[in-house]
Amino acid sequence: MTPVWHSEEDPEPIRIGALGWGLVVIRVLVLGTLVFGGLLILLLVRLVEQPLCGLHRPVTPFITQVVCRNAFRVLGIGFSTRGELMRERGAVVANHSSWLDIFALNARKRIYFVSKSEVAGWPGIGWLARATGTVFVDRDPRQARKQTLLFEERLKAGHKLLFFPEGTSTDGLRVLPFKTTLFAAFFNDHLHDFMHVQPVSVVFFAPKGQEERFYGWWGDMEFGPHLLKTLAALRQGRVELLYHPPVRVRDFPSRKALAAHCEDAVRQGHEMLRRTAAK
Repeated sequence: MTPVWHSEEDPEPIRIGALGWGLVVIRVLVLGTLVFGGLLILLLVRLVEQPLCGLHRPVTPFITQVVCRNAFRVLGIGFSTRGELMRERGAVVANHSSWLDIFALNARKRIYFVSKSEVAGWPGIGWLARATGTVFVDRDPRQARKQTLLFEERLKAGHKLLFFPEGTSTDGLRVLPFKTTLFAAFFNDHLHDFMHVQPVSVVFFAPKGQEERFYGWWGDMEFGPHLLKTLAALRQGRVELLYHPPVRVRDFPSRKALAAHCEDAVRQGHEMLRRTAAK
């Protein structure tokens, strides 16, 4: 077996045997065909969809959803959800523990991620993000007004925007305090009355015999080795999503109150799912 990676957060090297490398090759070929084949189809459909529908995307989000759901089948990771999807216009907020969250949250609900602007320039991931309608935000306070107008435009078009209010990813065993900055956009005069927010708890369960943090991707972990570890796993775990009841923005006096409510819902759901699985 060959050790391929370790970090300060996860000091044990990952060792991959011959069977594991075989799985890596097969899964890379199938997953690559699925993801980039889906991207090609999406771009071709978008050539027709954009002139006819503009900002609205009545077809392409379904392509993203099919790709993400089948990605878990290719990887062998179990996928299940609880709760009802929000039908009202608004945003979704969730905890963040892995790059796999993107596939998990897209697999059930047609959403558009809100991401830091640097992601747009990342090879591969940046292309996918732009093609699927990701909203890129700049941390420069001087851009706050411009970003609020962008959120307003997308939300009024019926897009469900997905935020990770923790501001970073974790090891998957906890939920960090939510940052309130992005919640401020929901209190814009043009959004306040119709906006709803749905909290979602995302929990990954490690493969049997592996450390609980197996799917966590955080700190100084590099993407490539973590992807390789996931692809090489002989036995996979599962992910479960809990959709909490959506709430109306106008029912909260401030962004801090709304953020606190969403944080509590996500944390309690996260703890409940982990507690239930441990029984």
